[in-house]
Amino acid sequence: MARRDTGTDDPRVRVRAGKGSRPRTKDRPDWSSKPLGRVIGIDRGRYHVSVEADSTRVVAVRARELGRGSVIMGDRVRLTGDLSGRPDTLARIVAVEERSSVLRRSLEDAPDQRGEKAIVANADTMCIVVALADPPPRTGMIDRCLVAAFEAGLDPVLVLTKADLASPDELLAAYEDFNLRVVLTSAEVGEADPGVAELRALLASHWSVLVGHSGVGKSTLINLLVPGAGRATGHVNEVTGRGRHTSTSSEAFELAEGGWIVDTPGVRSFGLGHVSVADVLGVFPEVADAASWCLPMCSHNEEEPSCALDSYARATGPFAIDEAGDEDADQVRRERASRLASVRRLLEAVAMAEATSKAAR
Repeated sequence: MARRDTGTDDPRVRVRAGKGSRPRTKDRPDWSSKPLGRVIGIDRGRYHVSVEADSTRVVAVRARELGRGSVIMGDRVRLTGDLSGRPDTLARIVAVEERSSVLRRSLEDAPDQRGEKAIVANADTMCIVVALADPPPRTGMIDRCLVAAFEAGLDPVLVLTKADLASPDELLAAYEDFNLRVVLTSAEVGEADPGVAELRALLASHWSVLVGHSGVGKSTLINLLVPGAGRATGHVNEVTGRGRHTSTSSEAFELAEGGWIVDTPGVRSFGLGHVSVADVLGVFPEVADAASWCLPMCSHNEEEPSCALDSYARATGPFAIDEAGDEDADQVRRERASRLASVRRLLEAVAMAEATSKAAR
């Protein structure tokens, strides 16, 4: 091959090799026939995957072309490499299947207050874990989790722990319009607690995720639902009233009755910057229809003079009912007013999240 003319005879001059004439192919490998697996744990760049064909547990790395953050807990993925599951072997995740749902929260507690964090993919149930005491329940957190569950298309279940320490009546009254499934549990009773058995049956054959503040008893619940899980449990700080983080990473545990349950690290807040007003109204179709009578950009607050939702609650104007009919008009007004109060509480949670995000930018 003739030496390339560099314009000088100095042998010390190094010239970068010329660009080859062979074009880069646009064809990419077809991974659709590769074995499927489900991500059940993520730890420092290593993905723990359960192979769907035979339930073999393998450790895998992510293919470089997928990009950072492209694989999350619960993803259904295509695998190549060593799928034997033997120690010191690695598989490779080469493709991520389309997700049926993604539960996420906005990073309001991040240093730059921006972005979103995907928590789990392809789940169908969210267990909102709340302690009735020690630490006391916070309705703001429940409201935000409900909005996030509805936005992601998950069925919410309100799991109340430490039922031996306080009555749930007042808390349940605040959510009677949401038609929530509620389960009461007590760690003092342990595995014999009927609430634990009820929850185990409720979660069978589902992919569920546990969400809640630190110290409310998520890890304790996991240990009761999945004997041998060995999740570390902590205690609540007597001064701050807050729990200490005991779970530092998400991990999925298989239930004996079928299905999986994902334990997530406790969170201080649940950002809703990714949720719109339409997502909240969609939870209550009747209220959403009434909101279509509002002017554009209506906030739906009580102080909004042109908001049609107040007429809906009073059963006046286009929302009037037949006072002489079989329907109890007063009862209808009470139900509508209660439903509207619930909607506005969720909208307030979204508005507060948006205000927090804007103030930090």
